[in-house]
Amino acid sequence: MGSSLGAADSDRSLLLNGVCYVLFAYDAARSIDLDAAERRIHEATQRQTIQHKRRAPSYLEYQPPPLRLSQEIQPIKIGEYSSHRMVDLVLYDFGAVSVIYRIPIQGPLAALLALSEDLYDNEILLTESRVRGEQIISAVGDAAINVHTASVVEDYVIFRIAALDPPTSPEAFCASHARDIARILRAERQSLSTQEIDDALSARTSFGTDDLTIIDWNAALLVDREGDDVQAVLEFANVELLEMRYLDQKLDRALSEAYETLSKRSWSLPRFLGYYSTDLRRVAELQVDNALLFEGVNNTLKLLGDQYLARVYRLVNRRFHLAEWDSSIIRKLQTLESIYEKIADQASTRRLEILEWVIILLIAFSILLEFIH
Repeated sequence: MGSSLGAADSDRSLLLNGVCYVLFAYDAARSIDLDAAERRIHEATQRQTIQHKRRAPSYLEYQPPPLRLSQEIQPIKIGEYSSHRMVDLVLYDFGAVSVIYRIPIQGPLAALLALSEDLYDNEILLTESRVRGEQIISAVGDAAINVHTASVVEDYVIFRIAALDPPTSPEAFCASHARDIARILRAERQSLSTQEIDDALSARTSFGTDDLTIIDWNAALLVDREGDDVQAVLEFANVELLEMRYLDQKLDRALSEAYETLSKRSWSLPRFLGYYSTDLRRVAELQVDNALLFEGVNNTLKLLGDQYLARVYRLVNRRFHLAEWDSSIIRKLQTLESIYEKIADQASTRRLEILEWVIILLIAFSILLEFIH
């Protein structure tokens, strides 16, 4: 009975009402001028179907606030459910785009397992979201700098439950339906072990007695009528994880390129006379580009001293292993700095060698002049 529900979890009398949010984050450009992008969107022909706002929630401080747009789409069929006719797009100044779909959910808890499985690596939504992201970047025009198509995508699902019928406290709901919740969060139809269930539900927190947030690596479950603040933290954390993964890949390529530069052994005249200036400039550009992106992502969101949201962010940080990504990126930035210093030392050594040869040639020339005279 690997796919059957436990006795406590098979109760279909519990009904829920809420919305499932499906997030797709992309790195689309080196940076985006949000003020210019807002003007371009406002002037675009599609302005009738796009709503936009720059205000960040009062409990969050973005520097600068992202640009959020709403676009009308044809509802997308996902199993037994259909998406809402509006899709949200969020542009960040460090070049990221987040595409957010809403799926109204109403019915028994067990039905969410099928939805969770349908959303896992959903090619239809993935393709549609990528097209949406490319279209909005095209619409903002030159407000997006160094536009590129990145292969990296970070998706996340937020099941947000506004009401339970019959009314049940979130803690009682979690205790009596732990097995179902764990399987929904991990999109697993087979029965999970006790250890796996405990791990899936370990990152949870509550502000009051009538709300509950459970955060896992693939999805989160919010039992909260007013969970906009927690959802905003989850949305940004998903974008942050994307940028960490993207930056890690960029640094791998930068290190490979810098190492090749360091390994060159060329005494050609252009290189001999150039003193490695081109190589040093290229490695320095790699350092600056990656360091600016790293700082831009890490300094975008401030939680304004809200202790509960800070606790939520710490849980997300732990689930997404953001601290480990930070450590890896800092280490690679330091390695890139080390390679830059080695190339600079190599260039300095070559300059000294050139100077020594110039001195030898001058001495030889002066001796030759003595013989001629």
